[in-house]
Amino acid sequence: MPKFFEINPKHFDYNVFRLIGDKWGLLSAKKDDGFNMMTVSWGTFGVLWGRNIVNVFVRPQRYTYEFMENSDTFTLCFFDEDYHKSLETAGRLSGRDVDKVKECGFTPIIDGNSVYYEEASYVFLCRKLYRDAFHPEQFVDKTIPETVYPTKDYHISYVGEIERLLVRREEEKIDKILL
Repeated sequence: MPKFFEINPKHFDYNVFRLIGDKWGLLSAKKDDGFNMMTVSWGTFGVLWGRNIVNVFVRPQRYTYEFMENSDTFTLCFFDEDYHKSLETAGRLSGRDVDKVKECGFTPIIDGNSVYYEEASYVFLCRKLYRDAFHPEQFVDKTIPETVYPTKDYHISYVGEIERLLVRREEEKIDKILL
């Protein structure tokens, strides 16, 4: 039996503020024969241009930035609490220096041009629609660039259309999502 099943994003009934802000996500992108991942705790879910989207943010000095720039797709995975330490590790280490998959104990699944992880509870497979950098002159609240970007390393924003949403096949999760 497959470990995941696909649902329509409109049927995903989970508090996205807790999901991304508290549980964190694992953003991954693939290029050529490699991939990289990074922990994210900022992001948005919604509808834009009549499409279900995810919006993620990556600073240009992150190793994942190279992969995001060179891929048309990305994934955003969420895990049970048991994997919080692994997500901390993924956020602390750089894929330039270590094998983050090994350090985190994740099992990658290559799915076409995307990669996600066997241990994930929820997997958003996304196709990039738009990218742009934050610009300091566009901030209405001038305290944000001063406090969040003191070194002027503004995030790149990526909007991705959710092409598929996979949910780990476990009865308690199925009931929580579909009821």
